[in-house]
Amino acid sequence: MALAVRFAKQSTEKLSPLLRRNFCSAYELQHKNPIQKRIAAIPKAQYGGRHTVTMLPGGGIGLELSNYVREIFRYAGVPVDFEVIDIDPNSETNDDLDYAITSIKRNGVAIKGNIETKSEATGIISRNVALRNELDLFVNVLHCKSYPGVRSHHKDIDLIVVRQNTEGEYAMLEHESVRGVVESLKIITVEASERLSRFAFEYARKNGRKKVTTIHKANIMKLSDGCFLETSKRIAKEYPDIEHNNMIIDNTCMQLVAKPQQFDVLLTTNLYGSICTNVICGLVGGAGLYSGRNYGDHYAVFEPGTRNTGSSIAGKNICNPFAMLNASVDMLNHLGHTQHANAISTAIYETIVKDKIHTADLGGTASSTDCIQNVLKHLAAGQVSWHGLAN
Repeated sequence: MALAVRFAKQSTEKLSPLLRRNFCSAYELQHKNPIQKRIAAIPKAQYGGRHTVTMLPGGGIGLELSNYVREIFRYAGVPVDFEVIDIDPNSETNDDLDYAITSIKRNGVAIKGNIETKSEATGIISRNVALRNELDLFVNVLHCKSYPGVRSHHKDIDLIVVRQNTEGEYAMLEHESVRGVVESLKIITVEASERLSRFAFEYARKNGRKKVTTIHKANIMKLSDGCFLETSKRIAKEYPDIEHNNMIIDNTCMQLVAKPQQFDVLLTTNLYGSICTNVICGLVGGAGLYSGRNYGDHYAVFEPGTRNTGSSIAGKNICNPFAMLNASVDMLNHLGHTQHANAISTAIYETIVKDKIHTADLGGTASSTDCIQNVLKHLAAGQVSWHGLAN
């Protein structure tokens, strides 16, 4: 036993500081007590009301999408300055990731594309998962609402997915017990489940939602998913004004495809949330429309709702820019720049719904720049300035 402990200690000393933290405390990160019980308070604006935000373009189409956000912000005079950090997907170290995490901790808010991790070395962890774990971004929120006129499998969808972001199958705790036998630990804790459940019910109450559905597989994973389900049931009793039910993930996928209108707020574990968000986005237009919000007790990170890089269409001027633009709108609302957020959101809606400027994934022929130019046209008509909006 003493030899094993000494070997583990010597092994971790060879790792980078970030990897040592993940090696020693990946489990602890799921159990740590928040320093303060609050949800991503708005960082204090600097320099005459301007905010500095970390921007992580990521891989694939991420650079294009980030440049579109910066172009629109410049045009509209949005009081936000970006600290742009590129993370090399081929890097054999985590230095870029360390710096990105430091930047987000300094600024409090980030907007990002999906960050690729091409290295297969065991010491190089998934950058996206590491960001969420290191910053304790315990919840991901996706609001999926149908856009009239967009080709889709269903109409009149308006639902919320509240997804656990740091536990479950994404705990990054794997080992090969013997050659050819790999064990991957699924971590579910009462503390994290309670925090997420309370967030979901508070969100539902604050936003006028009537029902929360807990998604699980407790019929098979009786201890892990059973813990998540029982915790949500206990928290639900504190919110008698909100209906609560539960559904097995298998049936949830079928019901989402058959009749998604029956859902209001979906409360899910990590992997099930990933499955549900991709199914939902596929039903109402695809990955290019909806944004995702990641919240912790101290930081907030905004990104496209489905986490894929779009590498196959990078540089072709055909990617759908609206998911990233909607993420920037969510970020502006979080920072308190509601006038600019409303102006950009309205311009996006007018472009998609009234002008029907659709990229190929929505059944149209418009290029990415066609979409951006049309958004800029609407912003120009609204006479946007960072001192306020005038019509």
